[in-house]
Amino acid sequence: MRALKFFLLCLVTATVTSCASYHLGAVNGTVPGEKSIEVLPFNNQTLQPRLGDALTQSLRERLQVDGTYHLAKHAAGDVVVTGVIHLYARESLGSSATDFATPENYRVGAAVHVTVRERASGKLLLDKEVKGHSLVHIGSDLASAERQALPLLADSLAQSITELLTEGAW
Repeated sequence: MRALKFFLLCLVTATVTSCASYHLGAVNGTVPGEKSIEVLPFNNQTLQPRLGDALTQSLRERLQVDGTYHLAKHAAGDVVVTGVIHLYARESLGSSATDFATPENYRVGAAVHVTVRERASGKLLLDKEVKGHSLVHIGSDLASAERQALPLLADSLAQSITELLTEGAW
């Protein structure tokens, strides 16, 4: 009986302490929807066409779903996000069973320099390098495979940026 009470006490203690660090709502101290955020089109300095547009759209969608910030669509936002995509790279992961020189899969990655400023004061809130990647199975046409993987790469980058914006303590 005494062992059962001790076990229950340990179980209750473990349950209570494990939930102690959980926070309901935004973890960066802002009230959800209190501030508006404006995402300016990302400057694409790579040779991969439409990557900037895909990233801008994906980031806007993720921010809307998250709800920490109200997305400014027609007016200036309290917080302004800008970025420059300066790296797009392709790395072969595996080769064909019949031809070792021809890769079957690639890992495509991109690096973005993200800047976030408070519009009213001009204060720099975030100045960080963000990286993302996606896997590409080539098939018969590399260009088509990369074009199909572009939204996945943009979403990977957007997820990382959204996490920085909504969970980061500035």
